Amino acid sequence: MVENSITTYALILLLPLAAFAIQMFVGKRLPRGGDWVVLGAICAAFVLSLVVFFAALFGHAFEHGAFEWVATDWLRDASLAPSGWTLPMGILVDNVTAMMLVVVTGCSTLIFTFSTGYMHGHPRYSRFFGYLALFAFSMLVLVLGNNLLALYVGWELVGVSSYLLIGFWYKKPSANAAAIKAFVVNRVGDLGFMLGIFGTFLVFGTVSIPEILAAAPGMAGSNNPSRFITKFL
Repeated sequence: MVENSITTYALILLLPLAAFAIQMFVGKRLPRGGDWVVLGAICAAFVLSLVVFFAALFGHAFEHGAFEWVATDWLRDASLAPSGWTLPMGILVDNVTAMMLVVVTGCSTLIFTFSTGYMHGHPRYSRFFGYLALFAFSMLVLVLGNNLLALYVGWELVGVSSYLLIGFWYKKPSANAAAIKAFVVNRVGDLGFMLGIFGTFLVFGTVSIPEILAAAPGMAGSNNPSRFITKFL
């Protein structure tokens, strides 16, 4: 099915990234500063997200509860388990993901459209739209990642994008101060996020979201330490 194809999800994720790359390298030389490239990419991602959403809404998108595609393993450690511990890198899509794809791409489409008027005439117009495209890609990494470290990467990219957008008017002291404040606050969030990921790994022995969700019901009410906690302590 088109709405449950890795090609569909890959396009939703990579279209904003491609728009960002185009804007950074040739955006200034394109008509209208290349804003139509970014708008076209996010609108296409929004349409594809709607296809996925309505397929999920009418119940024929995820026959087994979720769709997961694993591209490769980030890490592999045979010492942590008899069969070897791996960190899969890929895409996970379920009903919640389908809804969030529409939220992210839909809101981005509105914001990008508004920005064509708000930023009109700015000398760095094309670069601003490149940063917007990066922000959209970062949020989609958060939504589509199949493990907690992918979520962390998305979180960091969102932080970078926020810093770039907030500090876009770098000649204004207030904009610089706001960008620095956002950067510092995000670093506090980084610490909490890392501790949460590490704690989850100690309990479940994995950072894979499907594996955590599968193991969670069996962990309810249990106060026995995980073998991973014992191993590390």
